[in-house]
Amino acid sequence: MGSPYTAYWDPLTVQEHYNYTRGADERRGSPLSDPVSVLIVIVCSLVVVENLLVLVAVWRNQKLHSAMYVFLGNLAASDLLAGVAFLANTLLSGKHTLVLTPVTWFIREGSAFAALAASVFSLLAIAIERHVALAQVKPYRRGGGGRMVLLISACWVVALAVAGLPALGWNCLGRLQACSIVLPLYAKDYVVFVVSVFTVILGTIVAIYAHIYCVARSSHAERAGAQSLVLLKTVTIVLGAFIICWLPAFVVLLLDAACGRFACPVLAQASYFFAFATLNSAVNPLIYTLRSRDMRREILRLLCCWGMLGRGHRAQHCRQPLRSSSSPEPCTHKHDLPTAPIMTTACATSV
Repeated sequence: MGSPYTAYWDPLTVQEHYNYTRGADERRGSPLSDPVSVLIVIVCSLVVVENLLVLVAVWRNQKLHSAMYVFLGNLAASDLLAGVAFLANTLLSGKHTLVLTPVTWFIREGSAFAALAASVFSLLAIAIERHVALAQVKPYRRGGGGRMVLLISACWVVALAVAGLPALGWNCLGRLQACSIVLPLYAKDYVVFVVSVFTVILGTIVAIYAHIYCVARSSHAERAGAQSLVLLKTVTIVLGAFIICWLPAFVVLLLDAACGRFACPVLAQASYFFAFATLNSAVNPLIYTLRSRDMRREILRLLCCWGMLGRGHRAQHCRQPLRSSSSPEPCTHKHDLPTAPIMTTACATSV
């Protein structure tokens, strides 16, 4: 009797599963021939550029090396990988799907699952860090570096473990009746497991943010000052964005686990719901970083300097990393008043 992993290398296995779950009329054209797929490629490219800009900003400015910004950098890294993974997933869909072996299919889908899971776990880590920061009314002490490393490492280890389970055997190869319709090589019970994990995470984030709200309303928050109010507003926006972006995908996955073959036509459009969930990776930098003056200044400085370099101007000082946001802006003239905008007119035209 052969090894159960022999089917992992059979190129006909993927086609068999797609024909069973979706029928022989499954779309097999080029992914770029679909306008929606082209739009997804554009959005994923924006996600990559946006989060790459955040990572560069955090790396360059030493004032952004605090605990909170380290977690934001981790979130940006996971969101960047989510954009790359979903971009590759889109470009390898359509007619390219049916030439994949189960191994390459698991890599294609697993990378997207791992990146999106890491993004969600990073949101949870940020919620925990914000809770600790508000409770202590100050960032982590020096001894908190180990906790940060442990929390960030746990995000990626758990994300990779969850995404790698199907490749390790939790799949429906040889059991077509147990296959997911949205993800034809994944077992339905695995899909239910994933939905359950994300639901628990969502509930945990809601509980943490609810406690933050209670603390912010208490007398303890009076010592924290306006920072607590800003945090509370940011947390509310983040929670709303998380629910809006992920709830449709959760519903589709639950339908996938409950519906039989061809019983739920909406499952044929599941890729659009996952693409909408990927928008969370584009929204996160806007919520977490553009509400921070330090991050905003560094990003505007980067855009300004890149614009100057693109126009052929001399901008050696643009390559110098800032030690803090209070450092002189490279595009600000010496005679500017302290209340002047971050970027002058000349600089603004370069962005």
